[in-house]
Amino acid sequence: MRIFTDLQDLPPFRHAVLTIGSFDGVHSGHRRILEKVQALADEHGGESIVLTFEPHPRTVLHPEDATFKLITTSAEKIYLLEQCGVDNVVLAPFTPEFSRQSAREYVEDFIIRHFHPAFIVIGYDHRFGARREGDIAFLRQYEAQRHFSIIEISAQEVDEIAVSSTKIRKALDTSDLVHANRLLEYPYFFSGTVVEGNRIGRTIGFPTANIRIDDPHKLILPNGIYAARAGAAGKVGTGAMLYIGQRPTIAGADAKSIEVHLLHFEGDLYGQTLRVEVLDFIRNDKKLDDLNALKAQIEADRIEIVRRLGANPDAPSKKKETGVAIVILNYNTRRHLETYLPSVLANSPGARIIVADNGSPDDSIAFLREHYPEVEVLDLHQNHGFAQGYNEALARVKSDIYVILNSDVEVTPGWMEPVLEAMRENPNIAVAQPKILSWNDKRRFEYAGASGGWMDYLGYPFCRGRIFSQNEVDDGQYDTPQECFWAAGAAFFIRADLYHAFGGFDGDYFAHNEEIDLCWRLKRAGYAVWCFPRSVVYHLGGGTLEYESPRKVFLNFRNSLFTLLKNEPGAKLLWLLPARFLLDGLAGVRFFLKGQFRAIWAIVRAHFSFYDNFGKTLQKRRSIEQLIEKQRISSPNKQGVYPGSIVFAHYARRIKLFSKLLKPSTKNQ
Repeated sequence: MRIFTDLQDLPPFRHAVLTIGSFDGVHSGHRRILEKVQALADEHGGESIVLTFEPHPRTVLHPEDATFKLITTSAEKIYLLEQCGVDNVVLAPFTPEFSRQSAREYVEDFIIRHFHPAFIVIGYDHRFGARREGDIAFLRQYEAQRHFSIIEISAQEVDEIAVSSTKIRKALDTSDLVHANRLLEYPYFFSGTVVEGNRIGRTIGFPTANIRIDDPHKLILPNGIYAARAGAAGKVGTGAMLYIGQRPTIAGADAKSIEVHLLHFEGDLYGQTLRVEVLDFIRNDKKLDDLNALKAQIEADRIEIVRRLGANPDAPSKKKETGVAIVILNYNTRRHLETYLPSVLANSPGARIIVADNGSPDDSIAFLREHYPEVEVLDLHQNHGFAQGYNEALARVKSDIYVILNSDVEVTPGWMEPVLEAMRENPNIAVAQPKILSWNDKRRFEYAGASGGWMDYLGYPFCRGRIFSQNEVDDGQYDTPQECFWAAGAAFFIRADLYHAFGGFDGDYFAHNEEIDLCWRLKRAGYAVWCFPRSVVYHLGGGTLEYESPRKVFLNFRNSLFTLLKNEPGAKLLWLLPARFLLDGLAGVRFFLKGQFRAIWAIVRAHFSFYDNFGKTLQKRRSIEQLIEKQRISSPNKQGVYPGSIVFAHYARRIKLFSKLLKPSTKNQ
């Protein structure tokens, strides 16, 4: 990558694809834009150029604003842009004189003169020139004159970048490193020069490197103790303890200090530039009685930090393997464990396999302990239902990714790798599922999930490969990975921290629709749900409850209404709930014509239960809205929503195949 700081030294660029912005943090949103820029440059045999400004324009235009902080310094930004594969970075000097250019001067005397771009990739809200008079409409005039082509970044993408930047700063300001690092797609880091300290750390067995950060606008984390990795420039970091604070235990020490103790290092670092990746928050700073108490506390912190860093604290964080726990909830189904558990053990290398027993009256636990001692067993002592059973079990399981797996699922060789690889590459994927085929007919999609769950405008779920009871034959027609709306609880991959941060399953559901409800919450916060059909499993289906049993009908109809009330906008609910009541009545007529009278009574009971719990569900709705705003990474993600009625499409238009449902322009498969 070439770096330019002097506009007079710029070379003639080849078919330049130019994007302009501050790119503070070079976070996940920025990276999606940079991928587009690089792809466009590759397609046209050109060069990608990131144009940014030094110093940041805000520091020039508002020098009095002491609250302004940057996620990355210019040097850190350059380092990250190079990792993204950008061909050229130009740090254009930003001065008061530069800011007074007219929009015409900015375009003609700056952009065209220095870059001669073939394409400009720019956000819909980009403004430039004195008094911000220039905008994308102004640039279109030059596009019409064939100076360059404009590639507009959509409003949604621009908004997501802004939201991500805000969320990252907010997370860093509250020491929520896990959330911030997920949005960044790398560990938050800072660099500084090691300077002389008072050497007190050496006297208690914990020598520290005191770090000076020269950029006054660099965001500094709140006071506290952090798990980190640190290393001199160009070297792999080693596990480290990071302290930020005023050292309240040390008499006369009141200046803010940034100190790093490298866990496995001896030597002199004075004068060197140290790069520190911050991985997790340990505790707040506090005053202790004396140096002996301080030493004891630091030792306790060291033990906790080593635990947080994992078995190999010196391994580079980006190469850290994701811990996976496969959790199978069992209730009175020893026969399923006998049939399907061997495939899970044979085809899931490296994963913890846990069976959580929901108080089974049969001998499931004794069977597991005798025949499968390598399987971890959690005895939940009573039947909590599927939803709350998993909440109880996962509260006891520490892992990075949970795989919620039905006891009646047969897995295939390599079934985990495609899903885990995608989740490692894209931190915005919160939930994913494999392709789910029927165990009884392995050529056909299974009811529960098929090749990814969708939702229609009225809140009816269906699948790519299954519309209502119409299960398609799998001819490879849906083998392309696709972002969907929900994933099947039969084989449900989810990031563990997000499962807990978003409240897990709603235990009041008992069973059915709980995975749709959780996915909907995650989607509202901007996360993605995907299906990766290269991963294949076979599901018996109906193994614990027949698909049209009265109990299942009751749970599906009631829980579907709960899910709508908790997640749909209030204005839409004013007409949607009456519409769903009418459509549920029509479903009752269908059951009547089929002679399934107990199912009709199940629908009636579902509605009465919904009315009885209306107030409680409204309270949940308010709590969920607060939770989502706290965890939001972007605007709501509506991928996987069919804009019409699946009921009308299936029963009136006679559409039985997912591939026939969407128009060619919108079909994604």
